[in-house]
Amino acid sequence: MKQIATTTSDAHDLPHAQHGKAATRKLARYQRMMARRKPGKGLPGGKGYQAAKKRVARLYKKVARQRQDTGRKWAKTVVRDHDRIAVEDFRPKFLARSSMARKAADAAIAATKRALIEMGRKHGRDVRLVHPAYTTMDCAHCGARAKHRMPLPERTYTCIACGFVSPRDKNSARVMLLRAGWNPDGVEGASPAKALPPQAA
Repeated sequence: MKQIATTTSDAHDLPHAQHGKAATRKLARYQRMMARRKPGKGLPGGKGYQAAKKRVARLYKKVARQRQDTGRKWAKTVVRDHDRIAVEDFRPKFLARSSMARKAADAAIAATKRALIEMGRKHGRDVRLVHPAYTTMDCAHCGARAKHRMPLPERTYTCIACGFVSPRDKNSARVMLLRAGWNPDGVEGASPAKALPPQAA
């Protein structure tokens, strides 16, 4: 997983910052310190154990703040540059059963989605939730639907009907705009202040 969120505009895609991965080495060290100093059952633990425990808690809190800050800053940028936003109304729980579970958790996908929706509505944007069914199977160019679901490792979408080729997530982003009732042509990166009609992402 290289990106947390993909839009119709390359300039507004959100890359995976991997805050959790960056903190893994420190976390492992603090957890080893806790394991070595683990007190007996029912005992509070010594100063070394308590100090290591506090370091683990602080590190978790720091990573959580970093994820939240990244999501909010990205949402603010998208909302600033667009006044119509289509969001895939997926349930992130399904990723917990996939090979991307750890990366999805580190990306805080659900929190990022929530930040975008809340920021958009707060600033009066037209935010529409789009049902996720078949977004990876439909062609944004001709509307044809593939006969089989694409496996997660396959990142390029190729339409068997019209031959349209696109990065998988980019095609899905355009499909969502179409389902929201908007034409995705010409929406990439434009500011609503500079273009008519209002833009969508």
